[in-house]
Amino acid sequence: MPQATTSGTADPRDFLDIDALLDGEELLLRDTVRRFVADRILPEVADWFEEGVFPRELAKEMGSLGLLGMHLDGYGCAGTNAVSYGLACTELEFGDSGARSFVSVQGSLAMFPIHAYGSEEQKEEWLPRMAAGEVIGCFGLTEPDAGSDPSSMRTHARREGGDWVLNGTKMWITNGGIADLSVVWAKSDDGVLGFLVPRDTPGFSTRDIHQKLSLRASVTSSLLLDDVRLPDAAVLPGVRGLRGPLSCLNEARFGIIFGVIGAARACYEAALDYAKERVMFERPIASFQLIQRQLVDMMVSVNRGMLLAVHLGRKKDASTLDPVHVSLGKFDNVRNALEVARTARSVLGANGITLEYPVIRHMNNLESVYTYEGTNEIHTLILGQAITGFGAFS
Repeated sequence: MPQATTSGTADPRDFLDIDALLDGEELLLRDTVRRFVADRILPEVADWFEEGVFPRELAKEMGSLGLLGMHLDGYGCAGTNAVSYGLACTELEFGDSGARSFVSVQGSLAMFPIHAYGSEEQKEEWLPRMAAGEVIGCFGLTEPDAGSDPSSMRTHARREGGDWVLNGTKMWITNGGIADLSVVWAKSDDGVLGFLVPRDTPGFSTRDIHQKLSLRASVTSSLLLDDVRLPDAAVLPGVRGLRGPLSCLNEARFGIIFGVIGAARACYEAALDYAKERVMFERPIASFQLIQRQLVDMMVSVNRGMLLAVHLGRKKDASTLDPVHVSLGKFDNVRNALEVARTARSVLGANGITLEYPVIRHMNNLESVYTYEGTNEIHTLILGQAITGFGAFS
């Protein structure tokens, strides 16, 4: 049987020494989240995935680590830089896309609009408890007939005396069924407005979506609004129009750029370990040329994607990140991560379809990430418009 030899000093798990691009505080935070994922998520996530559950108690555990709204300042939020937030997303998605989605929705889609557009009273009422994981939030924008085109939403808010009355349905809402507070976007005579809707508001209800084959360790729901009456104080006063929800989505997409590299890295490392241990024709399959080609392709994709993520993170910290840069990162890193997962599944053979290994779970999850928060096609058109000057959306 051939023996493995070492050529060069590159680490197969950090081939380009990307850790050298990170400062001590960023590495410390990354390693803290990595330990949390190893201790708390990886031992149980296959069961959560199979059972289709997300343990609510994880919210307070994540809050105690400062992961919720970590890139926001004040109100109990950690105030980390963008790269640190991205690294946390990478480690969380190494565990499962559901864990990263929870943190992303809580911090970037529920807390961010309150932080950016809320009144001081709204910020003080909600943000400290959300940062601690005591209050779970969700983001209501997508509807059954309005996904990639949010301007066609049907959810409507009308004035009635000093109150607002909301009617409509939101769909594919992460955290919806466990959320204590929903940030709901609705059309009104004043334009698109954001509303803070507590779970116990009369007329408001949720319905969980079951029989999913992707993002199973995550709660996905519909939000139902039937004459939901809210005071004027429930409106986010700092924004009008689609700029509000679209800015939130841009924040969340940034986390995805980093996050999917965690899923890709998990698949690559599982395939690398398996190939070195799996013996076929009296030799490890890692010694075969075709398997080495697959492993190299995966390694290159993971390293290239992480370099792109860190670069965009540095631009965000320098306030030079354009939304089209985020589209590029989401577009390219997600499609490459999905290809890594599919390749890893092939390397593992039949073992690749079991939950004993993380690969099929990540592969299925990434099918959702490929679609949500801007489909691959929509980001293609955003980039096409950015380089040609011509819009091709209609």
